Amino acid sequence: MTEKFKILGKYVKDMSSETPDIETFLFVKDNIFKYQLGIDIKSKAVKDKHIEVSTTLKFEDKNKNLKKSYFEIVLATIVRISDEVKDKKELEKIILCDVQIIIYPDLEKSFLDLLHNSGYPGIKFEKKIDFEDLYKKKFN
Repeated sequence: MTEKFKILGKYVKDMSSETPDIETFLFVKDNIFKYQLGIDIKSKAVKDKHIEVSTTLKFEDKNKNLKKSYFEIVLATIVRISDEVKDKKELEKIILCDVQIIIYPDLEKSFLDLLHNSGYPGIKFEKKIDFEDLYKKKFN
């Protein structure tokens, strides 16, 4: 393997859309522009240089409204790391940046499909996540 990692597969590990009632749906439909997208990345070693990377997207209202919907998706990615990767910093960059750049377009599409199928067809994420920039800010 000449590259530093290889994505062996990915799957939706969990997906959730929660809107408890029609009043909440109508309220959220009018206020969904206030919702914020959050991302969380976790990883765990599986075996033989294999890592499961779980990328979670949440779209939620951070305000104290009683009526709110909740949307979340978790994409699990199975990654094999090359034997040449020895440095912890290099491994962190692969997990937090390189893998994310590859998987994010599919993850975003699946999440937008969830939102659209949940009754919110006009939702778009205008601002794209810059994983390189996020990584640099976190570790520099």
